Amino acid sequence: MRLLITSFAMLLASAQVQALDVDGHIGASEWADAQRVDDFRMTEPLSREPSKYPTTAWYMATPDGLAIGFRNLQPAAVPRTRQRFQRDQGGSVDRVNIYVDFDGDGRSGYNFMLSISGSIQDTLLTNENQFNPDWDGVWRYATSEDDEGWSAEILLPWHIAPMRKSDNGKRTIGLSFDRVVGQTGERMSWPAITYTEQRFLSELSKVEVAEYGQSLLAMTPYVVGLHDMVAGRSDFDAGLDIFWKPNGQFQLSATLNPDFGQVESDRIVVNFGAVETFFGDKRPFFTENQGYFEVPFGSLGNGQQLIYTRRVGAQADDGGAGDVAAAMKINGSAAGFGYGVFAATEDGEAGRDFYALRATRDFERHGVGAMLTRVERPFLDREATVLSLDHRWTPDEHWTVRANLVGSVIEQRGETTRDSGAQLRIDHELSDRWRQQLFVLHTGGDLQLNDFGFLDRNNLNYVRYEISRRITALPNDSPFASHQWRYAVSERRNDDGMRIANAFAINRSSERRDGGNQFVEIAGWTSGRDDLITRGNGILKHPGRLFFTAERFIPKKKHWSFYGNLNYTADGLGGVDRGAWSAYLEPGYAVNDDLSFFLGLELQRNPDWLLWRGGDLLGTFGSEQAFLNAGAVWLIGSKQELRVRLEALGLNAEAKRAWRLAPDGTPVRSAEAIDDFALRNLGFQVRYRYEFAPLSYLYLAYVRGGSSFDAGVGPFSLDDEFRGAFDLQDSEQLLIKLSYRFEI
Repeated sequence: MRLLITSFAMLLASAQVQALDVDGHIGASEWADAQRVDDFRMTEPLSREPSKYPTTAWYMATPDGLAIGFRNLQPAAVPRTRQRFQRDQGGSVDRVNIYVDFDGDGRSGYNFMLSISGSIQDTLLTNENQFNPDWDGVWRYATSEDDEGWSAEILLPWHIAPMRKSDNGKRTIGLSFDRVVGQTGERMSWPAITYTEQRFLSELSKVEVAEYGQSLLAMTPYVVGLHDMVAGRSDFDAGLDIFWKPNGQFQLSATLNPDFGQVESDRIVVNFGAVETFFGDKRPFFTENQGYFEVPFGSLGNGQQLIYTRRVGAQADDGGAGDVAAAMKINGSAAGFGYGVFAATEDGEAGRDFYALRATRDFERHGVGAMLTRVERPFLDREATVLSLDHRWTPDEHWTVRANLVGSVIEQRGETTRDSGAQLRIDHELSDRWRQQLFVLHTGGDLQLNDFGFLDRNNLNYVRYEISRRITALPNDSPFASHQWRYAVSERRNDDGMRIANAFAINRSSERRDGGNQFVEIAGWTSGRDDLITRGNGILKHPGRLFFTAERFIPKKKHWSFYGNLNYTADGLGGVDRGAWSAYLEPGYAVNDDLSFFLGLELQRNPDWLLWRGGDLLGTFGSEQAFLNAGAVWLIGSKQELRVRLEALGLNAEAKRAWRLAPDGTPVRSAEAIDDFALRNLGFQVRYRYEFAPLSYLYLAYVRGGSSFDAGVGPFSLDDEFRGAFDLQDSEQLLIKLSYRFEI
């Protein structure tokens, strides 16, 4: 009996030691069994020298989750930057970051950021260094300050992500920490790596921790009430999100009548081009562990991927509004394989059905994956199936090779269309300062991915080579802390062998010692052909093109911050000396750490704007544009926020001349009349949010907006269009939304 009592007492004492009170204070007894990290190195600038500011971190696995602590010393001569910000908005403040790959395979991970003031950001991390802030997780955190510095404690529950099961009771994870000093922008990391390098996620330090598991069943019902002040009617809606994780190897998300982000809105964009605009997704179900399904395919950048969740619930095939009835997603692992299942169905006769299957397997230096997607569109009598295979090979610490093969099968009204595509990306670290990249892309003329994915164009053969150099050994009296130079050349041809253009780009990204940054780029295209602008009604022979951009960001000093950019774009028929100039200036003013305002104004003038007017008819316009982007954020304590956002745009375009295409693609002046036109847009929102509990909110919002397009004989006035934007009232709504997350 005495032995039993003694053993029980020892177990109780051990449990007490392991219990972590997340209060932001690093207690010696709480962290006595944790692994300690002292070897932080400078990664901004990327010198990899020992940290200028003493920083210590601890980590340990507990039954409640992965616990991380930071102790950050900071001399009084370096002010602490405490400006608070909305979740996932980020800012130039004192902060710490945790990067975790729970499976340690370099395929996907998570970034958790905590600022000195308690503001947070959480993002998905895929494809080595691509961050997606749309995902929100539930985790615990706290900070504290004293005369010598500040401390942070973070607890990441084991149910926050799917994790493979190990065989020996230990889990090998990828882990990295960094700390940023907001006043100077300096960053110090363990290990000495940074996300600006070609390989980041796979280079996280591999550490072994005790394996724990947690189960979770969470249900989040929501109700929305909306009063339309223009139509004079009220509507109510309700839905339910379900999250179930019985163990680390299986995770299910489901939604009924999902929340479509009624309290979020897209930015105003003017796009008359042949390529659609990519928008992120803030709907909770579609961001939950979506990283597993993110398979990039297409030209670098622009968010191109095989699953673009904004397709689900987008405009219906009959032109009406899309409405998702239900959706389900499964992530898990078994027998060394990872797997995922996605399904969604829309309401109505024009409703579509979306399906996806994903499987992956990782080896020591190889990772392979496959995904099958299918979209059924009965209104169009169309079924679209896409199969993709992806492979990642890391022969050594300097080389990374990624390859993708895709094929599409489209069945519509009894006809079948098949085609394929492939891409290859090779990254090579030549040294600590130099690196190079080769990117090759082929998309067949009948390859069709946009029933479910996002591909800016098919019928393309694209080759791009880039070499870059990092400079960190700058004089102490230099205003710059580091430079990153990039030099790139590329060639574009369509799949019929027609040369679209050759191109070059030179840019420099610079981190400054004031904590801000600076970017300058010049790029150009040779003369060539544009096979997209007429939407299949001919190929345009165009002259050379020239692009220039310069950006500058100055973080908050006392009360003021500043962002500005200047752009020159010559992509019309007039050549490189008849381009469009635009300038955007956005000063910000922080009354205190909780209340801030910003006011941005953009002015643009384009003497040679080339637009499609139908068939093979093109028009050149002289245009002017004014855009206002203003707002305020008031963070009321730790649970409430009030946000005001205003966007207003005015644009006028005066028709200069019409063009028809000759058989060889040469634009020929035409006497046909084309209309002047004008555009105005407005988006205004006042939104209050109260957080009852993690991911449980009450929203109250007033939203007003509108759009107006006029065409005919001008002239139209930019001043009239911009002023008139504030009178638009196509929609005016009062909205209340309540969601509450119940955990079982």
